[in-house]
Amino acid sequence: MVKFSNLSHSLAGKLIIAIGSLMVLGSLAFGTLFIHFEQRQLVENLVNYASSLADLVNRSIQYGMLSGRRDLMRQDLQMISEGKRVRFIRIYGPDGKLRFSSEAPGVAKAPGASKTQGAPYEPPAIRVKDINALATTHSIVGAGAQKTLLYITPIKNGPRCHAAACHFHGKGNNVLGVLEEGFYTKDVDRVVSDNKIGTALIGGLFILVISASLFIILYRLVSKPVALLEDGMKRVADCELDEPIDINTRDEMGLLARTFNSMMQDLKLYRESRDHWAHNLEEEIKRKTGEMMRTQESLINTEKLASLGRMSAGIAHELNSPLTGIITFAHLLRNRVPDSDAEAREDLQVVIDQAERCAKIIKGLLGFSRGAGFEMTQIGLNTLLESTISMISHQSRFYNIKFDLRLSPGLPPVFADPNQIQQVFLNMLMNASDAMDQKGFITITTRLLPAEDGRRMIETEFTDTGPGIAEADLLKIFEPFFTTKPVGQGTGLGLSVSYGIIKKYGGDILAKSVPGQGAIFLIRLPAREKGDEDADEKHSGD
Repeated sequence: MVKFSNLSHSLAGKLIIAIGSLMVLGSLAFGTLFIHFEQRQLVENLVNYASSLADLVNRSIQYGMLSGRRDLMRQDLQMISEGKRVRFIRIYGPDGKLRFSSEAPGVAKAPGASKTQGAPYEPPAIRVKDINALATTHSIVGAGAQKTLLYITPIKNGPRCHAAACHFHGKGNNVLGVLEEGFYTKDVDRVVSDNKIGTALIGGLFILVISASLFIILYRLVSKPVALLEDGMKRVADCELDEPIDINTRDEMGLLARTFNSMMQDLKLYRESRDHWAHNLEEEIKRKTGEMMRTQESLINTEKLASLGRMSAGIAHELNSPLTGIITFAHLLRNRVPDSDAEAREDLQVVIDQAERCAKIIKGLLGFSRGAGFEMTQIGLNTLLESTISMISHQSRFYNIKFDLRLSPGLPPVFADPNQIQQVFLNMLMNASDAMDQKGFITITTRLLPAEDGRRMIETEFTDTGPGIAEADLLKIFEPFFTTKPVGQGTGLGLSVSYGIIKKYGGDILAKSVPGQGAIFLIRLPAREKGDEDADEKHSGD
């Protein structure tokens, strides 16, 4: 709301003061001109009245002089001088001497003299150089109650007068005398005074009404919208952006309010976007920090596994020689045992079979550990799958897992590094074992898919009976360091590395799952067709 103490500093206050000042000055100027004009009109009316009365006096004088009735002329003049506005009537001769006065001799007062002044007034003689050149004049003399309008006009010599037998003056005398009339101006002054008071009252009332109306109009159109805008700006400064400014006019204030409300809405959206972005950034930092910590742990675990692998390879290599000796001497002992001792020969055969089994496992481990090299060759996926399963089936984690191999015969070979493909198969089997808690069924199926874009693909399907993968995780399982396993049980690199290996050979790897019904991984590799030797050489060169 507008504070009246600050009215002179507000826009509405300045407009009211400026317009009010202009109205006051305009009213004063108009009132002054109006009063001056009215006073002039009243004086002119009085002068016209004096002129009419002068004509009447002239006719009365002419009639009295022509008829020789001077007493009648004096009586008429005295009666005329008793008019309401007439103060006195005086007639001067051509020599300037007073010949007639309506005032009693010895008691007349000079025009403008105070009533308390007792000095007798003798009317002065009117002296002019040439009485024949005297013109009609009027003037206001005196002040206050003695203020008087003097009207002086010559008494001219007419044909009726100079042609008469009784006339004293000849035809050459144009002026026979001077008529001086005095009129009270108190009525004029009273009207002017009343008009001044009325004009001041009406002007003041007019200014008061216009100022009040102007204040109300400016308050509604200027002060109140400006106060609302000021309040809105303070709310914006305090970050309160929910309440818009309620100005629904179509003028500049309404346009400014709508623009301001639009700016508030933009600021609100920007603040919400900023807060959302800050929240997302905070969550992303937390997530990335967790990923970095998991990555660090994974790298440490990877380094441990690499060291353990190198140590295991060394141990396997060291165990390979004693096992070879055991197998050799077991064969020698079996050959020395007579055929009649069947039980001893069977026992030795068990030792030989178990030792050869150990040697086969160690050989597989050595072959996998030496797989760091990169060698492109033709491989049969069925054979590679069988050897991989043979290598891991004797591990304790797979004791309670049943394998169902559904391998399509007659599959064409693929052109790839067998160690890398075997690493992918091992990762699929290890993940399935972990998902099933090391018990259940793993179904492995191979098939030849119909040609697409002139290229046939061999598909290997791994199906387990675990709990499956959540739909939200299916889109992220191939990302580096993403894992659904508990902390410390997975690095999140297995599927990512497998994805990179398969993509390198022009293949694809997909995952499908229904929660509670296990997971399905599909590995597709391009089949080696006839005429692919040039492509094989290119891959070998890579």
